[in-house]
Amino acid sequence: MSDQVRDHDIVVYGASGFVGVLVAQYLAGHAPAGTRVALAGRSEPKLAQVKRRLGVDWPILVADAADVPALEKIAASTRVVVTTVGPYAKYGKALVRACAAAGTDYVDLTGEVLFARESIDDNHELARTTGARIVHSCGFDSIPSDIGVHVLDQQVKADEAGELTDTTLVVTSLRGGISGGTIDSMRHQLDVVKNDRKLRRVAASAYSLSPDRAAEPDLGRQDDTATISGPGVHPRLRGTLAPFFMASYNTRVVRRSNALRGWAYGRGFRYREAMSVGGSPLSPVVAHATRLGLGALMAGLALPPTRYVLDRVLPKPGDGPSAKARENGHFTMDLFTTTTSGARYTARFRAKGDPGYAATAVMLGESALALVHDRDRLPASEGGVLTPATALGDALVTRLRAAGMEITARKETQRGGAPGER
Repeated sequence: MSDQVRDHDIVVYGASGFVGVLVAQYLAGHAPAGTRVALAGRSEPKLAQVKRRLGVDWPILVADAADVPALEKIAASTRVVVTTVGPYAKYGKALVRACAAAGTDYVDLTGEVLFARESIDDNHELARTTGARIVHSCGFDSIPSDIGVHVLDQQVKADEAGELTDTTLVVTSLRGGISGGTIDSMRHQLDVVKNDRKLRRVAASAYSLSPDRAAEPDLGRQDDTATISGPGVHPRLRGTLAPFFMASYNTRVVRRSNALRGWAYGRGFRYREAMSVGGSPLSPVVAHATRLGLGALMAGLALPPTRYVLDRVLPKPGDGPSAKARENGHFTMDLFTTTTSGARYTARFRAKGDPGYAATAVMLGESALALVHDRDRLPASEGGVLTPATALGDALVTRLRAAGMEITARKETQRGGAPGER
């Protein structure tokens, strides 16, 4: 970030949207005294209503997502921009470009492969020049995955146990709904790739976010939609694991982190994600049904007749669960790896609150606060389009732990142990 004096520390763009309000509310309750926050969006009356609701005396900045001069003015006025306005491929390009040009740090919630790829191509070198840290995917997409592997690798290195090899994240517990914004992003990406073979190849590539695909090791096919044997991942996991619906994005973020760090996790690092559906004899049926269901959802959204029906029943952008439902949500993600020395390691990322709303507001808010208040503890970087692990690293781990999230890593004993036995 530029050393130029700025009027604000953090600008929350999209502050009157459902998730934007949650992020602003979190900052109102947890930002250190003296943190200068502003609310931004396209509707001054709605922003004023949020300001009254939160009981804060924060400035209001008005800018439509297509108003480039207004977005550039916002970017130049602050140290960090937090944006919740998606689909990002539709509404986010001008803002991230303005931040990269102004040397302004930036965090968002995108889970859109094509947007992230385009942002890398358009903004990485510019952001390196200005020192801006452009950090996509600072919510449930993809902090648990990216930070989970980060802490796993840190523990392995601390123990001098080699490098990571086959690594699997398993969603062992999850309660929460899929957001309308996520569905809208899926719709938009399907529309974009429908008639563009090149973009379809980019979206499907396991290394679509890597800085240099040609430099990646040849590790064979890495399928994000396969069912997996639980005991094949860890002796104490039961049944068949289903595909995790966010794996096709999260895995690419983690692989980008490895490449940006010079393949510090290992040249033989293979990464995948899956979801537990229980250990009963019916788990293979449930896992395969989940895989087919995810495929059917994507196909249904791609075809006009079925999309019309799905649009009437799926969550809409701006919709979200009640406060009680957000409070009752939770997630647990366990990671399993074997190192080049043959040692087994596990890590865990667990949090209370609906993953896509309550927990995401904490993760996004703390990411912004780390960029403002923890500059001396951030990973060394010249700037660029980074990942949560490479931009925020241990500084974010410390903040999320202090916010009540469990983030641990350990070497297994010879006996091992199920994740739930910790």
